[in-house]
Amino acid sequence: MNARPPTQPGPPQDEAPHLLVIDDDRRIRALLSRYLVEHGYRVTVAANAEDARRQLGGLAFDLLIVDLMMPGENGLDLTRSLRAEMGVPILILTARGEPETRIEGLESGADDYLAKPFEPRELLLRVANILRRTGTSDAPLIEEVRFGPFVFHLQRQDLTRNGQPVPLTAREKSILKAFAEAPGQTVDRLALLGQDGLAGDRTVDVQINRLRRKIEDDPANPLYLQTVRGVGYRLVTEA
Repeated sequence: MNARPPTQPGPPQDEAPHLLVIDDDRRIRALLSRYLVEHGYRVTVAANAEDARRQLGGLAFDLLIVDLMMPGENGLDLTRSLRAEMGVPILILTARGEPETRIEGLESGADDYLAKPFEPRELLLRVANILRRTGTSDAPLIEEVRFGPFVFHLQRQDLTRNGQPVPLTAREKSILKAFAEAPGQTVDRLALLGQDGLAGDRTVDVQINRLRRKIEDDPANPLYLQTVRGVGYRLVTEA
């Protein structure tokens, strides 16, 4: 698909990404649908996995937003099943925020994971990021990000400070690239583990601390590379 994500609040256009919200809670379905439509997305809702399959049988979607805890076939089982059949991006929503649950959700084939309660704007950012990352958006690709005196170039994966190169390890380049691909957004620890995934979340914390020593004047009180408690980290970039 070649859908363009909305850039500002407004009624959805015909070419806007089409999202399927799957949640057994009617109130949450209504709230999410209204909020996403107000921000320019086309939205269809489903009350359970069976309903979702009917919708998927007749419509094409750019992204699925799936609640984890549904009666009958839950969100994890539905995600595993759909992932074996199609490549549509999936964002899982759940009230369970334990690392084991996040891991299970991502292992099931989900593209991202958002724990309840969440800020509505974070949902918008994650949806837009998934659409961009999975190629269902023709938004301009980001070539570089700026934060303070620093510039990180994505393709070259090099970092400069006031035009002077800053030495980075391969792991630090990989982490900065993940942040640069989602500027200003919260990146889950699991998304930063890379090939070190078996080492656990602590590996990421160590790498982040090392990176902060290179880009922060006061690593103990970071200005650019900020912690989002219980979720991960965010790189505060300039527009």
